[in-house]
Formats: sequence, C-alpha cells, structure tokens
Amino acid sequence: MSSVIPLAISAERAVPDRWTAADVARIDPLAMSTAPLIGEREIVRVSAELDIWDAWPLQTQAGAPMVFEDGATLWMALAAPRFEDPDDRHGHARIHLFRRDAAGWSPLGPAMPEGFSPGSREWSGSAVVDADGRALTLYFTATGRRGETAPTFEQRLFSARASLETSGDRPRLFDWRDLREVVERDAAHYMASDGGVGVIGTIKAFRDPAYFHDPRDGGHYLFFAGSAAGGAAFNGVIGAALSSSGKADDWRLAPPLIDATDVNNELERPHVVMAGGLYYMFWSTQTHVFAPTLRHAPTGLYGMVSEHPMQGWRPLNGTGLVFANPPAAPRQAYSWLVLPDLSVISFIDDWGRGREATGARRFGATFAPALRLRLAGDQAELDV
Repeated sequence: MSSVIPLAISAERAVPDRWTAADVARIDPLAMSTAPLIGEREIVRVSAELDIWDAWPLQTQAGAPMVFEDGATLWMALAAPRFEDPDDRHGHARIHLFRRDAAGWSPLGPAMPEGFSPGSREWSGSAVVDADGRALTLYFTATGRRGETAPTFEQRLFSARASLETSGDRPRLFDWRDLREVVERDAAHYMASDGGVGVIGTIKAFRDPAYFHDPRDGGHYLFFAGSAAGGAAFNGVIGAALSSSGKADDWRLAPPLIDATDVNNELERPHVVMAGGLYYMFWSTQTHVFAPTLRHAPTGLYGMVSEHPMQGWRPLNGTGLVFANPPAAPRQAYSWLVLPDLSVISFIDDWGRGREATGARRFGATFAPALRLRLAGDQAELDV
C-alpha cells in the first residue's frame, strides 16, 4: 500500500512542525559549513543602472531551469534603480527578466508591463513554463496597492499568464493575462502582512510563492513565507497553498507547515527540492531576525527534511543550518535558491566586511558565484 498521504487530507493538518530555540542553540560556529569568501573579482554587475537581488529561473514543472535550443536559460530577479541606501530598493522593486548563457547574464527589462501588477511594487515568486515552451505562469508577491500614496507592507499572492517568445536575440514575454489572487490570507493561522512596524527585520510576511510539483502524488504546491497569527514578535512560519490540478481557480490555503515562533521573524523564500527520495525544504534568514537570545545564529541557508511535503519536517544537521556566510564577511550573500541539481544561486549583498563594520554597506547588487550542496539523509553541507 502506498504511504503517500492524499492531498485532500494533507491540507487539513493544523499542527505545524516546529523549528525550536533548542535546535538553533546547537549551532556551533566553529563546526558549521561556510561559503567561500567573495572578493572584488566576483563583483560582475549585470547592469550599471540596476541593483538586482532575489532570482529564480523560468522552470519546468519538475523544477529545473528551462533550457532553450541555444543552451540559454531565462531568469527573473528583483531589480530597482541604484540608491544610496540599498534598503530603499525594496520600495521600488520590480521583477525583471534576464538571459543567462555561456557569456554570462544579460538584462531584458521588466517582466510585466507597467500598470499590470496590482501592487505598488513586486516581490519574489516563481515561474513555470508550459510543456510546449510557449507560455508560462508567474507566481509573485504583490506588495502594497497600485496607486497608494505611501508604500504599505501588505503582501498578496498572485498568479498571471504570459506568452513566451524565444526566437531572435532578445527573448520576451507578452500578452500578459489572467491576473488572479491565488489565495486569501486566513486570519486564524496567518498574521496580517502589514501587521509589523515597517522597520527592516520586523516586517511580517505573506510572500515569496515557490511552485513545487510532487512527482509522487501529482499534487501542486506553492510554499511561501508567512507570519503566525497571535501577535508574537518573532513569528515566522512557512505556509502552503495546494492544488490537485494546478489550475488558477483550484488553489486552496493550508495551515502553516513549519513554525519558528519565538525563534525567528523571517523564513524567506522557502522552496522544496527532492533528492534521494526525500523532500528538502530550504529557506534563507539573517542573524538580526532571530530572537535576541539566538543571535549567535549566522545569516545563511537553513532547511528541514521530510518523507512527505506536508508533515514530518525535521531540521537538517540537527540545527536547521545548512551553510553560513563566512565569519570574515557574515553578510556577503543572501537569498539562496537550491535547484534540483543541488546548485545554489544567490546575490551579493554586503561583501568584504566583518561583523563589526560600520558606515555605508558595500552592496554587490549582482549574482553571487554559484555553489553546490551535498545531501545525505538528514545531513546537508556545501560540496567544496
């Protein structure tokens, strides 16, 4: 008999798995896996005019980047004009399209036309190309409301369809249509995303939808960063929306899967890959969004592992930490995305500066060198 839990039953579970203070307390700074130090020669800007950060590929249903006839892949990333204070970029973020080939990265401009998105800015998501390669579905975060006089931190999960043209030297997305809010927040389980005070590190979440298709039960999932209902100061959770068909009107919201209440405020860009018959959930987080007693924990990639995508999540390496930025530059990169081949993409943040550095950040604002993971059951580390 199959051990797979039917999708309809999975959606009803109400008790999330916990990422606990005891898990985080076991992190040993002297024994953790750390990324190589990024130097000046790795700072290769994609555009002189744009700062870029969170990125994701135009993927197949199986999760891998869609590879086109010429060997190129297409990616989306958040981008904004350069600002003296890099944190200002979040209030101006738009999703841009990029081409990646043997020569590197090439910017292709905003993915969606001006005025199409329902938010005042666009935050992270994922994009799935149809099997025939002619169209895609973009899942994304609409932050604020179009036309608002002052930016708010309300976040809503949307999907939209677009046609894809890859002939010629400049691929493009066109005929944007079918804009739809995927699911609405359930106040019984998820705090309002504008419930924080708007200061970096305290912003609440209902964002970052990451698509996953389960080859075992055929189910479709959107994992996302959320905040638990109840008003705790540190209340990050990972939520999910589920669909048996993947159609726009078939998504339904599930209660949180992983709960970090009293541990961490932001479990950002959660996403799942399968390896060795197991499901691996990864997310990014930063030292300053841990509860005050847990700020020995580094900025890094964290994760859990399970035999099923809707239950049984337990922390990788016994702590949740997969790898960290190097101690000599603890903020050098962020927003790690693990692909099905276990390669890891991120962006260069505040590079080449130690923990006690003061003054202006050295914001790299470009893609970081790719990394690779090694997974074995409940263990995960960098493959160096």
